[in-house]
Amino acid sequence: MVARKVTLPDIRTAKETGRKLVMVTAYDYPFGRMADEAGVDIVLVGDSLGMVVMGLDGTVEVTMEHMIHHIRAVMRGCRRPLVVGDMPFMSYNTSIRDAIVNAGRLVKEGGCEVVKLEGGTDFAPTVAAIVKAGIPVQGHIGLTPQTASALGGFKLQGKDVAAAQKVIGDARALEDAGVFSIILEAVPAPLGKLVAQAVDVPVIGIGAGPDVDGQVLVTHDMIGLFDKFVPKFVKQYANIRPVILEALGQYKSDVQSGAFPASGHSFTMPDETLSALKVKFEKK
Repeated sequence: MVARKVTLPDIRTAKETGRKLVMVTAYDYPFGRMADEAGVDIVLVGDSLGMVVMGLDGTVEVTMEHMIHHIRAVMRGCRRPLVVGDMPFMSYNTSIRDAIVNAGRLVKEGGCEVVKLEGGTDFAPTVAAIVKAGIPVQGHIGLTPQTASALGGFKLQGKDVAAAQKVIGDARALEDAGVFSIILEAVPAPLGKLVAQAVDVPVIGIGAGPDVDGQVLVTHDMIGLFDKFVPKFVKQYANIRPVILEALGQYKSDVQSGAFPASGHSFTMPDETLSALKVKFEKK
């Protein structure tokens, strides 16, 4: 029996009842299906795929075509969770019309139900226009990886009074624009609590402390599959990279020694067929 599909009202109700939302990333069918089976609420097909899947140094090189391709794969594995498609850099920055068109592409061609974009007060009109066009939007404030260079790198945000006030102002502007939830990244835990209290929509933290309405982590970080760096806010629940390396090493050894494939990994044919083939094709 398939569990009931997570809906936007479910997301809103979670905050009202105090139930913490669980959100993870996925970039392909296997991880989408595992997230589904694990019972998470929300799956984000994030532009973080640029780093953890494509091997890039950041997210700015990720294109609409990349996102559509990966969203479609994840959607084949996700039946229950709400699936969020990330709008890549410059897909919504140039004009409101471009933003609506590209958000529509993620939904129509990728198949996701909602989209996410980075930015606060400055992008509130863009968010409002996409929502008016009928596409639900998740906001993303605090550390915004697409514009990390303008923020001085991948650094903690909202550390002083002015910066913290800006983060709270961004959250309220996005709520007014119609977002159904907000991702808050890399801010001090006390500020995370203040932001969650300042708005009625759920605030899902990634490095924003425990007092927000839910948590999101990049799956490749939390299972030890991405080894370039591990952010401070990540808890590794498994470390599967050494296991995979060990399996690959054993496979290499077995192939070179002749241990693989063994009889149990090979197909047979009737003796009479083999005899006839030997008569016809065996070298004299």
